Amino acid sequence: MNYSEKIKAALLGFAVGDALGTPVEYETRESLIRNPVKGMLGNLVRNQPPGTWSDNSSLVFCTCESLCNGYNLEDIAVQFSNWKNNRFWTPRRRVFTMDIQIEKAIERIDRFIEMGIRIKPYSSEGVNEKQNGNGSLMRILPLAFSLKDLPAEDRFKIIRDVSSLTHPHVRAVTGCFIYSEFASILASGKDKMKAYEEVQRSVKNFLVQKTDPVELKHYSRIFNEFIGGFSEQSIESTPYVVHSLEAALWCLMRSNNYSDTVLQAVNLGGDADTIGALAGGLAGILYGTKQIPEEWLSVLTRKDDIIDLATRFAIKVDN
Repeated sequence: MNYSEKIKAALLGFAVGDALGTPVEYETRESLIRNPVKGMLGNLVRNQPPGTWSDNSSLVFCTCESLCNGYNLEDIAVQFSNWKNNRFWTPRRRVFTMDIQIEKAIERIDRFIEMGIRIKPYSSEGVNEKQNGNGSLMRILPLAFSLKDLPAEDRFKIIRDVSSLTHPHVRAVTGCFIYSEFASILASGKDKMKAYEEVQRSVKNFLVQKTDPVELKHYSRIFNEFIGGFSEQSIESTPYVVHSLEAALWCLMRSNNYSDTVLQAVNLGGDADTIGALAGGLAGILYGTKQIPEEWLSVLTRKDDIIDLATRFAIKVDN
């Protein structure tokens, strides 16, 4: 599987996982044990047909669209504004989900645009640790490809800045970096166990030099133990960045194909669309497009547009 195929599989895998989880977002795990997701469902609450993805995929596609022209932090921010205000990269010309912290951050971006001044990320100074949702983690996947040839120091700085457009706390930035590095290692051709071992070794060693040890302890179950060895009862599926990252990695490490990975993810309940998307992006890279069931792809909203975006992005990544 070449890089072009891996990018396509990552974007499609992400969107499919998102679309599987969107109809059951915030369903309890207990209710999903009784009535589990087995395929694409319509979203009756939001009046969306099967195959409809959420803001997770929209913001991944906005990020990817910007990166097709090279890395430019301000342009990424402008694309987020374009999504909120002009329905850019929405599934059906409608924004039907938006995290409150992301909404406030885009309103801030809009003010920068209106005043005609340079868009800056939030400062991490004085940020409340409660502002550690998964809103930057859910959109970081394209950077795993575009930053692959840069030194670790540069990769970290860019991921920190991109995360800090909405989520500047070091804990959110750290989660984004771990996820992006894991995805990049998978994309290089390593299997999931070797990729996980590399995260525990080289990614951890890098972050030890960059991050307050107290903060790094929040990711100790990933770094110091084997996340796939934990029981389902100990895996939480909330929007908290640490929980979401643990859940996505747990699903990947405990499954052996794309379908089982994403179904396990969405059936955890809670923030099912985001965890399904995060797990689906990694599983797409690992298993490839051919392992994504055709019956899911056939109803995926804007599938051809996603493939076109992946093709354009791959050309930029390879140059």
